[in-house]
Amino acid sequence: MTSTSGSGERILAILDLFTPDRREWSPDAMMAALGYSRPTLYRYLKTLKSAGYLVSSPSDGLTLGPRVTELDFLMQRSDPLIAAAAPFIKLLAARYPGVALITRWYGSKILCVASEGAPDAPVSSYPRGQPMPIARGGISRVIMANLPRREQDRLIKTQHDMLAGPNTTADALRETYRSVRRMGYCTAWGEVTPGVVGVAGPILAAERMPIGAISITSDAASMTDTRLAAIERDIRDSAAAISGMFCARGGAPLRDVRPAIQAITDKDFSATDQQPRRHRL
Repeated sequence: MTSTSGSGERILAILDLFTPDRREWSPDAMMAALGYSRPTLYRYLKTLKSAGYLVSSPSDGLTLGPRVTELDFLMQRSDPLIAAAAPFIKLLAARYPGVALITRWYGSKILCVASEGAPDAPVSSYPRGQPMPIARGGISRVIMANLPRREQDRLIKTQHDMLAGPNTTADALRETYRSVRRMGYCTAWGEVTPGVVGVAGPILAAERMPIGAISITSDAASMTDTRLAAIERDIRDSAAAISGMFCARGGAPLRDVRPAIQAITDKDFSATDQQPRRHRL
C-alpha cells in the first residue's frame, strides 16, 4: 500500500505503477497495489483519462496516453541540458564510431534523454527513456563520484552488493569514486552492454551537484589505445565545458556553445594503423 497522502501524490503514484515490465494495469490491480478505495481510484482515473495521461486498452486495462508523448515532445525542446549538450554529442558521434548519449540523474535514476550515433553503431541496452542501472557502468560511477558524501554513503549502504559485490568494502568504493572524480571521466568495459566500451563524464550544475552525464559507447573489439585516449580527453573536456555553462549563471546554461565546441574540434586525433587495445570484458 502506498504511503502518499495528498491527492497530487496519490495521482502520481498511479502513473508510477507503469514500468517497462508492467505497461498495462487493471483498476483492480491498481487498488491492490496502492490500497485506494474504488471510489477514490475511479475519481483519479477519470481525471487522468480526461487529461490524456491514461487510455483504456482493448483488454479493459489502462495504459499511458498521448499526453505523455506530448510532454516528451516539449521536454526535448525545453530541457536546458539537452540544449547545452546536443552540439557536443553531435560532434562526438561524428568524430568517433559509436553512440553519444546525454543522461539525466533524478531521484535515484539515470535516464538517457538524447543520443546521436551512426546507423552501424553498437546498440545500447538502455535506449532513450529507459532507466539505467545506478550500480553499473561509467555513467553510474561519474554520478556516484560527484554526489555529496551523505547521498553517496546512503547509496553505498542501500545498494552495496549491486555497486561492488559482497567482497568490496565501502571504503574501497569511496576510493574508486575519489579517483573517478579526480580524473573527470570513467571508462567501463562491457559492464552495461556486452562487447561495448563506454566513456562517461559528469555534468555538474549549481554547487557542483551532478545533474547528468555525457558519454559515448563504442565497439570494444576495434578500440585502440590512441582512440580511447582521444575519447577520454574529449569526454572530459565536453563534460567540463557543459558543466561550466550551467555553473556560470546559477544553473542556467550559456547560450553560445561555439567557443567550447571549437576548442574540442581543433584538437588533433588520428587512429590510423593502430592495433586494437587489449582489454578484458
